[in-house]
Amino acid sequence: MAQNTAAEIRDDREHGELTAYADGEAAGTIAYFVMEPAPGALVAVHTVVRPEHEGKGIAGALVREFYAIAAREGVPVVPLCPYAAAWAQRHPDEAPEAPDALVQEAKRRLKDHPEMF
Repeated sequence: MAQNTAAEIRDDREHGELTAYADGEAAGTIAYFVMEPAPGALVAVHTVVRPEHEGKGIAGALVREFYAIAAREGVPVVPLCPYAAAWAQRHPDEAPEAPDALVQEAKRRLKDHPEMF
């Protein structure tokens, strides 16, 4: 069972990073992009937690906040990141499924622009 760690989560939209900080240092990050035109979906591409912070609930806290941001903005989430996709399946009440056409478009954009990540 994951131990929950109090982490401060900050959204750096300009750089496409949602980062969790624990004890003042970056503990984990979701790399993402925003699909345009507005209001666009938030597309989670990678979730990474530093090894010394693994098993503390950081990744789950990041994905939960990512979905909460999207809900506040009234946009869907496309979880292309395997961790985010698995989390969404385990938490369907917090992670509404994105329309398939939107998922396919997000995959196409990522494939067409691999330099983004």
